Amino acid sequence: MFCSGCGFNLAQGQAVCPQCGRPIAPPVPPIPNMQMQVATYAGRIRALSIVWFVYGGLSLLLGIMGMAFANAVFHGSLGPWSHRAWGPGPEFFGPQLIHLIWIWVVIRTGLALLAGWGLMQNTAWGRIVAIVAAFLSLLKIPFGTALAIWTLVTLMGYRNSTLYEQLGG
Repeated sequence: MFCSGCGFNLAQGQAVCPQCGRPIAPPVPPIPNMQMQVATYAGRIRALSIVWFVYGGLSLLLGIMGMAFANAVFHGSLGPWSHRAWGPGPEFFGPQLIHLIWIWVVIRTGLALLAGWGLMQNTAWGRIVAIVAAFLSLLKIPFGTALAIWTLVTLMGYRNSTLYEQLGG
């Protein structure tokens, strides 16, 4: 510890600088309950990361089921229920549409799983990926919207970013 006036090297516990006579300011105490706040925040981040994993898995499962159904509709393999009332159009754009939707499902699922992994590991990029995934999930009513709002409330803001940095991210 050094004197703020003359820079003299002070011993621990001195109240006045022996060289210039300037009073020494007491050390700033640590923020009260900071460790408790960080521990509580770590639990919330862990729960959020688990929900992102579950959401990613359900998105993949429902995406596969939806793609199988769409493929059956476009190829007329639903048996007596396929009436094909829309005419010749789906043969032209059906497979391309299915591929485009499949790419979107894989990207959304990968982003959700990446967000879960990044939050579980408390990485700085995990927080950013989770925020991006939250914005992309806002229109997936009701579960995507709820998860997006929870993610944004938990991760955004100065206080939350400071707590997240304390976790080691």
